[in-house]
Amino acid sequence: MDPENMKKLEQTGYRSIPIICGPTASGKTSFSIRSAKSLHAEICCCDSMQIYRHLTVGTAKPTEEEKREVPHHLIDLVDPDTPFNVASYLEAAYSKIDELLDRKVLPVFCGGTGQYVTALQKGFDFEGAPIDRALEESLRKEYEKNGIDDIYRRLILLDPECEEKIHPNNTKRVIHTLALLQSTSGTTRDIRESSTKNGPRYPFVLFAIDWPRDILYERIDKRVDIMMEQGLLDEAKWLYDQHLPSDRTAMQAIGYKELFPYIEGEKSLKECVDLLKQHSRNYAKRQLTWFRHMDDVHWISAEEMDDYNISLLLF
Repeated sequence: MDPENMKKLEQTGYRSIPIICGPTASGKTSFSIRSAKSLHAEICCCDSMQIYRHLTVGTAKPTEEEKREVPHHLIDLVDPDTPFNVASYLEAAYSKIDELLDRKVLPVFCGGTGQYVTALQKGFDFEGAPIDRALEESLRKEYEKNGIDDIYRRLILLDPECEEKIHPNNTKRVIHTLALLQSTSGTTRDIRESSTKNGPRYPFVLFAIDWPRDILYERIDKRVDIMMEQGLLDEAKWLYDQHLPSDRTAMQAIGYKELFPYIEGEKSLKECVDLLKQHSRNYAKRQLTWFRHMDDVHWISAEEMDDYNISLLLF
């Protein structure tokens, strides 16, 4: 770790940068705001969908009132048709960290995208994992012609761990990961280990919010209902009307793709909303699985949230 980076961080009065993560609807936004206010910090979002402009309700971006309470960064970075990946996020995140530390302000990261959290914690160097772009394009054309099933089967044969971490509906990630594995002749674990040889750029401390599963699922269902009341369907119609390729990350976002069959007249609105709730619950389960496989996570139970003080672990 660069001593200059540590020196800049210590000028904030702390020796580590917190990352507050958790599944969807776990209350991490409100907890992060409360924590950031006590630390005189600013929030950096760690969410692969909140980086897109125009997608607000379905990505649960902080409200204008919440942004007035505490400044938020790393949201609304690109339009939905712009490619954006983990490497793009790290570049933006490091730039924002440097900017905040130059002002002697501590960043507090908040989000539920496991890949982004892991990349920050481990310090991925994506230059160390070359990918054959022609192969990736060939796989994309194969998907457009024949679907994802056979590509996904080959991915699992190469790296069985991917079955737990990558859903077949996330076609863009399936294609990219298979191309990466075939380009490097390794597994995702091999690539992670070789890509983190330089370590993280800053020291991070991870906090994860945990709820009893049944209560979390109730919160998810309720939040979907609230999103529908707030105009999620209109937002989905806007995204649908952009006619983006189906493998664009924004088109894969939970909260939008489930409503497309209603927009196309293929399913009732109730069927689509029920599917959205189911997919959101499934996603929360995958998020928890990801975080439980990460190193050195400080778990915060729902009962502890009101009184939990993260600052004690940042010195």
